[in-house]
Amino acid sequence: MKCPFCGSKDLKVVDKRESDEDTERRRRECNSCGKRFTTYERVDMPELKIVKKDGRRESYNRDKIIKGITKSCEKRPISSEQIDKTVEEIEAELYKMESNDIQSHVLGDLVMKHLKKLDEIAYIRFASVYRQFKDIHDLEKELKNLK
Repeated sequence: MKCPFCGSKDLKVVDKRESDEDTERRRRECNSCGKRFTTYERVDMPELKIVKKDGRRESYNRDKIIKGITKSCEKRPISSEQIDKTVEEIEAELYKMESNDIQSHVLGDLVMKHLKKLDEIAYIRFASVYRQFKDIHDLEKELKNLK
């Protein structure tokens, strides 16, 4: 770390506090020029890659998960805080996995597992798209598994 004003590496931390869940704010002072500045420190998580059915790899996109879950929960008594908490739980499980390459079906199954706990209607809505129900029999079969 260098002072942004004079370039010196002779710094001291004068104040430290958490600014939000995953960021720490540090107030620093340069021992050379005496000026103060603020830095933010956060954990740099490894990048997750989603491996699609056809073998393509794409970067994990949190917004796609939020969008899919939000769509499934439309007109249900589920708050955005509950959705955010669910996505955080899913991400925690993803980061605990041995590999940073996650098969798309593993991610889909995780979302299904968490939606099942959150709301059964949202679960069925998501399942109908994710499992590509062809007819009413596929839906009935999934409803029987839900019980």
